[in-house]
Amino acid sequence: MPVAGDTLSFGAPLPAGLDARERLRLQGFCVLGAQQLATLAGYDPADCPPAFALWNDLPADGYLKDGGHYRFRRHGSFVQTLPTPHHPGGLQQVPHRAHWQPTAYNALHGGMLRWFDPLSDSLLQAGFWQPLLLGLGQLFAQVRAASQWFIEAHQFRIDAREGVGRPTPEGAHRDGVDFVAVILIARHAIRGGETRVFELDGQRGVRFTLSEPCSALLMDDTRVIHETTPVLPDAPGTGSWRDTLVLTYRAGGFLQP
Repeated sequence: MPVAGDTLSFGAPLPAGLDARERLRLQGFCVLGAQQLATLAGYDPADCPPAFALWNDLPADGYLKDGGHYRFRRHGSFVQTLPTPHHPGGLQQVPHRAHWQPTAYNALHGGMLRWFDPLSDSLLQAGFWQPLLLGLGQLFAQVRAASQWFIEAHQFRIDAREGVGRPTPEGAHRDGVDFVAVILIARHAIRGGETRVFELDGQRGVRFTLSEPCSALLMDDTRVIHETTPVLPDAPGTGSWRDTLVLTYRAGGFLQP
């Protein structure tokens, strides 16, 4: 069953009918179903499924310090200029670059330049791609004013063929950005993969499982921390994986050494 995102809260239920902007402002996160996300960003939901097969062509992540072989990924970087009365704004891909995080945000894999293969042209040309990145950026700018977003896009597959796959081997964490969007692409023959979001400066948290393709968790990275539990195969020896698209938005430039 899809998550009823408008019922998720850290405490007392939020008032009915609040939109994504209001939920982000009130509690620092919200969950959107596939149709809600498409409506917010202004794309046709039918544009998404043809791109799902692109997750079958992700190179292995060669940087895993736990010695695992369960993560596959591609990476790309973009700059979004927000519209003004004198400029329409837009989205520009930047030359391929390394992904870097300080150890303060990623104690396991931080502090090193990680070069991943670039996103494919087929993904960048998909009908939903630009509306998705631009639409989320415009939403986030309504929560926290910005003239530009520096966006990193991560295509992930977490594979459970070895018995377990870890979506967040670093544990509960922040990403060191302003906002994060975790978009589920597919769950195939797995158990686990529960998402957990916690207050940064409190004790409360929520837990749920994204199951609907193209549903999304949106987070204010300055206010919450998050993790996803390991995934396990439904049956030994079967193909088992969890595919996601993770988008991060930062106003102050790309994270770099």
